[in-house]
Amino acid sequence: MTLPANPILLIPARMASSRLPNKPLADIHGMPMIVHCLRRAEAAELGPVVVACAEPEIVLAVEAAGGRAVLTDPDLPSGSDRIFAALQDLDPDRKHDAVINVQGDLPTLEPKIIRAAFQALMDPDVDIATLAVEINDPAERRNPNVVKAAVAFPPGRPVARALYFSRSPVPWPGADDGQPLYHHIGLYAFRRAALQRFVALPPSPLESREKLEQLRALEDGMRIDVALVDTLPLGVDTPADLARARDLLDPRDLA
Repeated sequence: MTLPANPILLIPARMASSRLPNKPLADIHGMPMIVHCLRRAEAAELGPVVVACAEPEIVLAVEAAGGRAVLTDPDLPSGSDRIFAALQDLDPDRKHDAVINVQGDLPTLEPKIIRAAFQALMDPDVDIATLAVEINDPAERRNPNVVKAAVAFPPGRPVARALYFSRSPVPWPGADDGQPLYHHIGLYAFRRAALQRFVALPPSPLESREKLEQLRALEDGMRIDVALVDTLPLGVDTPADLARARDLLDPRDLA
């Protein structure tokens, strides 16, 4: 299998959010949140960055900021389906051999961890690469909203194969014995063929039980490698998260 050399970064975005309506357009120091995410992805300097939008309002906001956006079917069931639809529209000649799915609600995302995900795709046996960070807050070890990656990193190696993902504290009894647990960060680097294979699969039994889309890939025998990073980006899902993002982001950095 050849190594990917020409990635494209796609950011899925839709207005529907039960806890934070119109989330992509939420203002953070005079800039919509989706534009903050766009700038972070551009700063990774890996390839072109395009927002895959479910609604024209997001397209207008991105283009007003000088970014590139494409409108996709609002009824697509997931961000993975949305980026694949955008990819088909943007690159029918298949020039891009890797796709990095950057979430549109991570305005504090550090560009270096996007690069870490892409670097983990350099193993020719890897289909999908993603990220994790060690859990330091004891409360997060049992929090079902914190997805854990079951992965054993060899000494001195920050990349290893994912064995499972769960909302439960895995591996057991890691929740209580002082051994590390890892918080999964939902950013993915796909080989193009792997993304095409993934979106063609039906939802899988474990995916349905855990409500974790990546389990569909594992159940189908796809290999996911995880890069261990040292920073956890803030995911904005609620008004409280949005307020925290405003506190974390220095408006002077946006000048």
